[in-house]
Amino acid sequence: MRKSKSLVVVLSLLLTAAAASAAVAADWPCWRGPYRDGICRETGLLEEWPAEGPTLLWKTKELGEGYSGPAIVGSMLYTMGQRNGREWVIALDCASEGRVVWATPISPIRHNGGGYPGPRSTPSVHRGKVYSLGINGDLVCIDATNGRGIWHHNLAVEFGGSIPQWGYSESVLVDGRWVVCTPGGSQATMLALWRLNGEKVWGSPIGDAAAYSSIIKVSIGKTHQYVQFTAKGVVGVKVRGGKLLWRYDKPANDKGINVTTPVWFGQTIFASSDYDAGGGVVWPKKTELGEFTPEEIYFTDKMQNHHGGLIFWDGCLYGCSNPGELKCMNYKTGEVLWTDDSCGKCSLLFADGMLYARSEKGQVSLVRATPEGFHLKGRFNQPNRTRRPSWPHPVISGGRLFLRDQNMLLCYDVKTPPTDQPKKTGKRRDKAREH
Repeated sequence: MRKSKSLVVVLSLLLTAAAASAAVAADWPCWRGPYRDGICRETGLLEEWPAEGPTLLWKTKELGEGYSGPAIVGSMLYTMGQRNGREWVIALDCASEGRVVWATPISPIRHNGGGYPGPRSTPSVHRGKVYSLGINGDLVCIDATNGRGIWHHNLAVEFGGSIPQWGYSESVLVDGRWVVCTPGGSQATMLALWRLNGEKVWGSPIGDAAAYSSIIKVSIGKTHQYVQFTAKGVVGVKVRGGKLLWRYDKPANDKGINVTTPVWFGQTIFASSDYDAGGGVVWPKKTELGEFTPEEIYFTDKMQNHHGGLIFWDGCLYGCSNPGELKCMNYKTGEVLWTDDSCGKCSLLFADGMLYARSEKGQVSLVRATPEGFHLKGRFNQPNRTRRPSWPHPVISGGRLFLRDQNMLLCYDVKTPPTDQPKKTGKRRDKAREH
């Protein structure tokens, strides 16, 4: 037991150091940030907004249709859009107020997104390459500097996948030398490709169809795993070889419309979906024989998260439960600590003690992340709203808040103004990553 506790402490220190490094870099290189948990580790951000909201620095209308979020490395922002009959990967320079540096077409439009056209995957940026998945299943690797295509696969045609009703929506995971994704189907429900040349490493033939969630990498029972929410349930596969280790189907709805990225804490996973389903915590226990047996800790219908994402912070789980109730739950017990319906059906980002809640109707709210009740610290309505839902999640990088609305990208200043007072230098614990 003492050895196990020491391992947890060492892992916590390593993760905290990595988080501090990420905060300095201010990069947001992939879906839901460096750890895929929706947490921005920057500090020195506004604790309250003026009545009109934070200052709008710039906006651009060069993206095309779609719901793809931004990935940001340095001053460069990468996203996707649909225009002129094709899907594109687009690079913008934030230092030049969103000037388009390059735009690379990846495929003709063959899918209308179930009535919501345009790509919805957020690119992953790693070591000078951009990895993006189009709505038709076109997975590409592109040079981040000049937009030159390096390799291209189609998940449906080449790996036996089937395009979901609203199109492929996953944001692929780059893990070391591999790109990991979810074609779905019996040939390769989950798939690992070599990052540099796109060659197949392994396919995991679980048999589930792809849904709309994105993979996270975890360590449970001292075993590195990829966890994904497929059309049938939550699965954990071994990093080496893709062997199915365990599954937990209860959070899945009967429509296969499972969107939310699972949450990892300690030895447990929380997963939730909408359509009269709910959410639950599962502990995949490792047996003496090395197998995994999923043990449900609890299940609740009080958290039916559709696509706005879940945030774990300091023992609490924050998320919007359909039809539009922002909730704070005790992660260990599932007890609802508070509920608010003024933020609308929203997507979430956490930064510097605050929740950034973006309603699909365009309203943006700043809420203190605390179990002690709902505390609104600012709210504004996004200007120049389109008629489409505002589904892309908010992103903060370098003290700037980015909001995507179809063709338009808005950039807001959310940094605390400099003062003459010396800054405090006390150490800050990263409570989200202390597994």
